Amino acid sequence: EKPYRCGHCGKSFVNKVNLSQRHRVHSGERPFTCSNCGKSFTSKSNLTAMSILARSHTSKPFACDNCSKGFTNSSSLTRHHHAHAGEKPFACSVCGKNFKQSSHHDQH
Repeated sequence: EKPYRCGHCGKSFVNKVNLSQRHRVHSGERPFTCSNCGKSFTSKSNLTAMSILARSHTSKPFACDNCSKGFTNSSSLTRHHHAHAGEKPFACSVCGKNFKQSSHHDQH
């Protein structure tokens, strides 16, 4: 059921939020502006989608969901996730000491 109908074009929507976004299409209002490039959008979801797409074209397309820090490759992002979790997955078989990174384990 789509009880919310646009008075301008007759298109119906399931909720008021989508109807409000449609009104912005007709009025030209674009209240959601990207702080990086200044481009404006009719909805926050469109702004977010643009931000994600733009990040994928940068030199650091792998972003942390916790802090938004960017990385050049997925393995660096995985290592970063271990740091957030406090994980030390690389254990020395001789002394039992654990390390966050395999390179630190190898140096040990």
